[in-house]
Amino acid sequence: MHTFKLASAQYDSVFFEHWDEFARKLDDWVSRAARQGARLLVFPEYGSMELASLFGEAVYSDLAKQLHAMQSLLPRWVAQHKSLAAEYDVHILASSFPTAQEDGSFVNRANLFGPEDLLGYQDKLIMTRFENEQWHISPGTDIKVIDTTLGRIGIHICYDSEFPMIANHQVAAGADLLLVPSCTDTQAGFHRVRIGCQARALENQCYVVQSPTVGDANWSPAVDANTGRASVYSPVDYGFPANGILAEGENSDPAWVYATVDLGEIARIRNEGQVFNYRDWPKQFEKNAPGRD
Repeated sequence: MHTFKLASAQYDSVFFEHWDEFARKLDDWVSRAARQGARLLVFPEYGSMELASLFGEAVYSDLAKQLHAMQSLLPRWVAQHKSLAAEYDVHILASSFPTAQEDGSFVNRANLFGPEDLLGYQDKLIMTRFENEQWHISPGTDIKVIDTTLGRIGIHICYDSEFPMIANHQVAAGADLLLVPSCTDTQAGFHRVRIGCQARALENQCYVVQSPTVGDANWSPAVDANTGRASVYSPVDYGFPANGILAEGENSDPAWVYATVDLGEIARIRNEGQVFNYRDWPKQFEKNAPGRD
């Protein structure tokens, strides 16, 4: 399937008293996008942290305790996404979930579900200062691509989008669509990720989808402030928007942002475009670099 509609979430973190409240919220989000004909739904980085509210203040106010407590919800959370992907016949990039490893560390993991099952995951590769110094989330090691019936997909979790070699490896492995779940608390943070996303779309002549958390969750030390707009970025060339923005949110309210992408157009623009950014990528390494005194 080359052409399909996708939905990128501007997702708000809310406070829950019971699991069923979360289940209803997720069902509402997924069903609304499915009714609009979206085949791929993209949720943000750390949207799952709203689940920490279920454990009481002693846990949700403690950065370390919430990570451990949330592991008890992970199987149920996975089952919920599997069920909704199958029921609505959609692909869901779920909000990233801090996931415990055998050595006791935690990674920031984004899981991609299809109508048939969990299709794969990507762990965040490069950590921010907050993740490193305060939350002690560990980096992943492997750059992945995930095969789906919609095409091959790469995932960049927030800060990863600011490092060009990650995207280039994924596109070289056949991913013409890159998904970027993000969680930023300032306009500067949002724009860093946005600029990174647009740069990756330009360099690789591919689509990039950004999904942010939005709004305030003052009860949470992890996701207390959230700023951003969901957007879908494209190559900047014939047949695409002149500014490379296929769709974007109008404000930072909770909402879906929709766009229709045609992956067949990626091959066309790489062969017939005004420029050949992706084809010319290796040429930059053929030049002589300046020496250091």
